[in-house]
Amino acid sequence: MGTSKINQIKARQVLDANGRPVPEVDIITEDGFLGRAGASTGTSVGKNESYVMRDGNPNLFGGLSVYKAIENIENIIAPALIGIDIHDQCKIDRTMIELDGTRYKTRLGGNAIYATSVAAVRAAAAANGKPLFLNMAGEKKIEYIFTPASNVVNGGTYNDKSLAFQEFMIIPHGVTTGYEAIRIIVEVFQRLGQIIKQINGRSANMGNYSGYGAPSDDPFEVFQMMETAVAESGYKNNVVYAIDCASSEFYDEQTGGYNYRGELVSRDKIIDILAGLAEKYPIIFIEDALQEEDFEGFKLASQRIQSVIIGDDFLCTSIDRARKAVEMNAARGMIFKPNQAGTITEALETARYMMEKGMLVVPSGRAGGVLDSPEKEIGLALGCHLTKTGAPRSASRTFGMNFLMRISEELDIPIANVMKLQFFKGLSN
Repeated sequence: MGTSKINQIKARQVLDANGRPVPEVDIITEDGFLGRAGASTGTSVGKNESYVMRDGNPNLFGGLSVYKAIENIENIIAPALIGIDIHDQCKIDRTMIELDGTRYKTRLGGNAIYATSVAAVRAAAAANGKPLFLNMAGEKKIEYIFTPASNVVNGGTYNDKSLAFQEFMIIPHGVTTGYEAIRIIVEVFQRLGQIIKQINGRSANMGNYSGYGAPSDDPFEVFQMMETAVAESGYKNNVVYAIDCASSEFYDEQTGGYNYRGELVSRDKIIDILAGLAEKYPIIFIEDALQEEDFEGFKLASQRIQSVIIGDDFLCTSIDRARKAVEMNAARGMIFKPNQAGTITEALETARYMMEKGMLVVPSGRAGGVLDSPEKEIGLALGCHLTKTGAPRSASRTFGMNFLMRISEELDIPIANVMKLQFFKGLSN
C-alpha cells in the first residue's frame, strides 16, 4: 500500500431511496482515484445518533434540504483534509471530529462528516484496486458470508390495524449459499402475502419498510401467519425469526407506559409479551425491546427472555453506550449502523469492541438509505454472521440481497449457519 494524498473534495445534494435530500461527497486523490458516498439516515432516528443537519426552509424540499451541510463540507472540512494520506482513515476522521468539537456532530452535521468519511474509505479501496470489503479485511481471510434477516411484516397503522412492534423478520438457516437463502426469503414472502389476503379478505398493504403492513395488531397472530407461510413453502426446518420492536416509537414519556393494542402497558408487560413470543416461536434475536434510555429494563429483558436481546436505537453504534450495556449485561448484541456513530473509525471501534466481548453484531442499512451505503461490505470484512436486508421488494432492499448473492458466487465460501453459533444454540427448538 503506497501513499496517495487527498487532492480534491466536492459535495452536492442528491436524493436517498425515499426521495429525501442527502449530501454526497466525492474525494479525489492526487493520482486520480475517486471515492464517492452519500449519507444515509433512518426514518426512525435514535436520540443518541449523530446529528442530521437539514436547512429547515419549508420552501426548499419541505425543509429537508442539506445545503448548509454541503457548505460545511466545502468550506470547513475540505480545506482541513486536503493533503492527508487517503489510507490514514483514522487521521481523516479524527480531523473532522476535532473540527466539529461536539458530542453529536451538531456544528458541521453528522451527515456531512459521515458522507466524507465513507467517501474516504472508498477512495482508499480504489487506490488499492480492491473492492471495499477486501480492502478493509486486509490480511484477514473472509471465511463465510453473513446470513440475511429479512423484514417481512411491518408495524404501524394500516387500514384498521395498528401493530406496535416495527419489524418481523425471517432468517434462513441450514443452507450453504446466498442464493439458497434469498430463494427461501422470496418464496416465503410471496406465500405470506397470499395468506394475509386469505385471512383479511383483501390484498396486503405495503408497509413503511417494504414488508407487508400490519395484517393484525396481535404479534402472536402475525407470527402464526409467518409460520404458516414458512411451513406451506416447505421450509419449516430452515427458518427462524427475529423482531425489531423499535419500542421508543410507541413509548409514552409522560406516563412511562407503552401504547400496545389500544392501551398503555408497563415495561414488565412488554417483557412478558416478548418472553411469551420467544417461548412459542424460534425467535433468535429481539431488537430494541424497550425504550432507548432504559438500561435497567434491557438488563431485565436479557434475564427473562430466551432470545438474544440487541440494541439499535438503544446503542446507536456508540462505544460509550456499548460499554455501559455490556458491563450491565443489558444487551448481548448490537445493530451496526455506521452513520449513527458519524465516522467509519468510530463505528469500527464500537463493532470491534462488541465482537471482542463475544456479542452479536448485525449490519443494517437505513430506511430509504442510499444504495452505496457501506455497512454490508464492512460487516463482511469484520466477519459478522447476520445482516438485516429488508423485505424482498424495492430497489433499496433488493440491492443488498443482490450484493449477497453476487458475493456468495464471487468468493465461493459458505453462508454462516446461524443455528450453530453459540449466540443461538438451543433457541430453535
